Amino acid sequence: MNLAIKDIRHNLGRFALTTVGVGMLLMIVMGMGGIYRGIVEDATLLVDNVGADLWIVQRNTRGPFAEISRVPPNLVYRAAAVPGVVAAREFVYHTVQRERDGQPLRMAVLGLSWPSDKGSWIPLTAGRPLAQNHFEMIADESLQLALGDKIDLGKETYTVVGTTKSMLSASGDGIAFFTVFDAQQIQFDTPGEAVRLERASRYARGEDSELGSRQPTLLDNTDKPASELPAIARPQLSSVMVTVSAGADLQRVADIISGWGDVSVYTQEAQRNLLLKGSVDRARRQIGLFRVLLTLIAAIIMALILYTLTLDKIHSIALLKLIGAPNHVILGLILQQALVLGIFGFVIAYLVGGRLFPMFPRRVILTETDLTQLALIVLGISVASSLLGIWKAMKVSPNEALS
Repeated sequence: MNLAIKDIRHNLGRFALTTVGVGMLLMIVMGMGGIYRGIVEDATLLVDNVGADLWIVQRNTRGPFAEISRVPPNLVYRAAAVPGVVAAREFVYHTVQRERDGQPLRMAVLGLSWPSDKGSWIPLTAGRPLAQNHFEMIADESLQLALGDKIDLGKETYTVVGTTKSMLSASGDGIAFFTVFDAQQIQFDTPGEAVRLERASRYARGEDSELGSRQPTLLDNTDKPASELPAIARPQLSSVMVTVSAGADLQRVADIISGWGDVSVYTQEAQRNLLLKGSVDRARRQIGLFRVLLTLIAAIIMALILYTLTLDKIHSIALLKLIGAPNHVILGLILQQALVLGIFGFVIAYLVGGRLFPMFPRRVILTETDLTQLALIVLGISVASSLLGIWKAMKVSPNEALS
């Protein structure tokens, strides 16, 4: 006869409610660990999947994810000419927030280097990669854009030709993939009135200059779009991604490029560390601290619960001692109840969390390593929390059974 099982059956309702409460608390601990993993995964997602060995960014910046970076478009050709470089691709990245159907729509815009990069590396859930240089996009499912949907960004309308899943920025925003040209059009879009004022300002500056007085026909160019004026540079890129050949020395290529005075260069691992130690570092540490605190709170609550259950059995424990029951029987009663409470609480946390975590606004990633670690922690908590109840049980006198 197992005394722990007998006692649980005798107080089944209260024990079940207690187990559910412990399970909900452990679910929060589990969720905090999953959110921690999700933040890390989202922050390093693009760096790990885009397939670049080196990132060339503006000099003395940590771009393009940690801060704003601006490099000229011709940097692509300079990088491609370096010995050992297989390919150099343009990269544009920024965040926009618009309104759609009366709701805010926030997305991270990523420009693909068309036509060398059409988005074939993106894990699509439906649709196809980009097939033309303009007016097409691939959207993450979190943006709630379906195939064929059209969205106005800037002065153009873009059609969703493909959807993907779990492609999120470090801040948790869904990523929308465009060509570099379209991404720049979205980024540097200006209202019509601003364009008119700029052209009027050009004309006024031309009239005031000596060159405008000598060559009045030059003033006719002020009404043209900025892209048609050779004196105005093309929109700048966020960075340039470099792929190095298999037999080339990665560090040697990086040293050559870093010798240029206008850029800085980072390896894939260095860019990854910049993200983890920069923009998401405080969030990671805060989530980690909450996880530790919740684990300690779970241990304290379980200890108090088991202590309370032991107090309710004082008379029964005294009676067991009076009839000569050995101490290990009483110890087993409390320890087994603690283990049952911890194990069933962990199972409830896992089952309920599996249903609720996909509804969270941020990704919650549960890895086998984290689940195993938490299971061992719960086992340790169960044993440690039973010590308070065991201490109280050992102090019970057999004479209390007669009172």
